[in-house]
Amino acid sequence: MKPAHPISSRRQWLAHVTATGAGLALPGLARAQAWPAKPVRLVVPFAPGGSSEIVARSTALELGRQLGQSVYVENKPGAAGNVAMQEVARADDQHTLILGHIGTLAVNPYIFDKLPYDPNKDFRPISLLAKVPSLYLVRPDLPVKNLRELIAFARKNPGKLNYGSAGNGSAGHLAMEYLKMASETFMLHVPYRGTGPQLTDLLAGRLDVASVGAPAVMQFIHAGKLRCLATGTTQRLAQLPDVPTVAEQGFAGFEMTQWYGLLAPASLPQPAADRLATAAVAAVRAPATVERLNGDAAMAVGNTPAEFAKFIALEQQRWKAVVARAKIKPD
Repeated sequence: MKPAHPISSRRQWLAHVTATGAGLALPGLARAQAWPAKPVRLVVPFAPGGSSEIVARSTALELGRQLGQSVYVENKPGAAGNVAMQEVARADDQHTLILGHIGTLAVNPYIFDKLPYDPNKDFRPISLLAKVPSLYLVRPDLPVKNLRELIAFARKNPGKLNYGSAGNGSAGHLAMEYLKMASETFMLHVPYRGTGPQLTDLLAGRLDVASVGAPAVMQFIHAGKLRCLATGTTQRLAQLPDVPTVAEQGFAGFEMTQWYGLLAPASLPQPAADRLATAAVAAVRAPATVERLNGDAAMAVGNTPAEFAKFIALEQQRWKAVVARAKIKPD
């Protein structure tokens, strides 16, 4: 005869274990399930008004739903993104994230002699959120109708045209230098402290040319306030079907897109990082987020931390060569 057991069923046994200490036996699991314990701050290392803010805000709402806590966006520009990257790298509250970018992760390491952060050691890559087409734009009264005419004008008038960017090493700066190298032209670079101030002068006619991420300028193109001469994508954009790519206009193989991804400080515990990664993919692939991004010609991605880390490494190799050839220096 089997000895009597005080707990006679599996259901009772599970309830007993839960009530008498399973949570105490697995404190790491309990902490992971508790994260985030308060609202999450998503830092954008650039001034308001650019593609970075649009991507961040498009993702933050759904990310908050996935995490069960609000995610609020905070713009913190300065020093080509270095100010924000340094602050977030040192954040130890476990509720501060940053929007990574082609400039802060793949360009700044090669234009600054010394960075106040290590892009590969101070952060956990979480997920590549979106890719943004680079558009080549001119003020509408500039006497050029397409990219070939712009290049011909620049060659005939070397140094007469100026182009703006959100700052040295920004995606817009890289995109224009890439085009200048491909077309063997010269235009004067005017760096700004963010896309917003740059667009103000471009719309006012104080700048001639710029390359800007599509989300920040689609409304101005459709309103006729800016003229788009070319897209940096390999295929034409559905939102701008009549605008040819750079490659179509005589530069085979040319491609230029910006990209934005989510990163956390390296100090974020692994269980929390895992939960954040799952939530980030679900957030950026949610139909509402995809619709918001597509409306601004941005392309939602969403991948794993390992895939994002590999992508960053490849981009660092690519832009290291471009920076060296263009001799890009910080402000």
